[in-house]
Amino acid sequence: MDTAITAQNIQEQVSSKDWSWRFWLTLPLYPYGKRRTIRKEVVKDTVWTFDQVQGIVYVAVPIRMSVIRLDAGGLLIYAPVAPTRECIRLVKELVAKHGGVKYIILPTISGLEHKVFVGPFARQFPNSQVFVAPNQWSFPLNLPLSWLGFPSKRTQILPSNSSKVPFADEFDYAILGAIELGPGRFEEVAFFHKRSRTLLITDSVLSVPEEPPEIVQLDPYPLLFHAKDDAFDVIEDNEASRRKGWQRISLFTLYFQPSALKVAEMGQSVRDALKAPDRSKKAYFGWFPFKWQEDWKQSFDALRGGGRLFVAPILQTLILNRAPQETLDWAEKVASWNFQRIVPCHFDSPIETSPQQFRQAFAFLKKNSLLAEGESQCLPEEDFSLLRKLDNNLIGFGITPPPQEKV
Repeated sequence: MDTAITAQNIQEQVSSKDWSWRFWLTLPLYPYGKRRTIRKEVVKDTVWTFDQVQGIVYVAVPIRMSVIRLDAGGLLIYAPVAPTRECIRLVKELVAKHGGVKYIILPTISGLEHKVFVGPFARQFPNSQVFVAPNQWSFPLNLPLSWLGFPSKRTQILPSNSSKVPFADEFDYAILGAIELGPGRFEEVAFFHKRSRTLLITDSVLSVPEEPPEIVQLDPYPLLFHAKDDAFDVIEDNEASRRKGWQRISLFTLYFQPSALKVAEMGQSVRDALKAPDRSKKAYFGWFPFKWQEDWKQSFDALRGGGRLFVAPILQTLILNRAPQETLDWAEKVASWNFQRIVPCHFDSPIETSPQQFRQAFAFLKKNSLLAEGESQCLPEEDFSLLRKLDNNLIGFGITPPPQEKV
């Protein structure tokens, strides 16, 4: 018995070191210093995804890195994730078979959850070249990239002309940005791998799965936490509970506060916490201020839309509507590529889709948009209530510019 316990403890310690991310204080998001990684092959011997989890208050969703095998040998990395020992080992398995990491791409300027990993990741592969989206900035001080850990001698800005990069024979890319948001800017670079017909996207479009992704289920506690209806619920760990928690997490992530969610008054939520059956630190000492209405599932079904491709409500309300023409021009350029799947950095992946469906995801920026029969791109307006209020406050305080008219 003692020998078995010792072996188990050793295995747990090894696993803990494999999953450790010691720079988590630079961006203190859940799961903090412990990050698991799942590698999946999307296109045989050509495209792989590396999923980890990231979130706030157990609102945990996938964050994803993509790896592409180059025809000339070697690998291209799009949007690195935390370079834990486990993650780097999984990459090096591909390196041993297909050649070294040649290029690392940072495809965004405002996504700190992507930017923070690039420097540490690049140090693991000292022969790689780093290419970053132009117009990089940081807050509260706009620091040089080298001060943020990027290798100064190996870091280059992606030129606007995609034919000017050393991987131009295999990739097209298109830069959306920089959209002015007052204190900062939004920018995203879509990459198209020609041979596999795979489109790599950061945040602009996504699809929400009905079931919780595999990476989220490695530690189901966040799913079960959000499956509760009140502070007194004791949730059984089963498929139904995990599904319920995931769908609510999706609503939290994309709306902040959908119409079906009411936040309990602070005094009442504290009193409930004192009587909660689980008052552990892990359970936030019993604090659970969320009150879901009985019809919350309707909000999720409307959001998911049967697994359709769409633009996140946050981007619709606070970002892309600041530059509708520029966004539509970018979407049109991306839709001119003959891709058959999209790999976003969040939620579902891969998404088997078409350029037309990608183009249609941006119909909210048009005054008049023709949809296919039976198709609806409109999300329920009542679920945008908090986002509209936030938008009005930002405009009212002069923090962000107002939206532009639809095209």
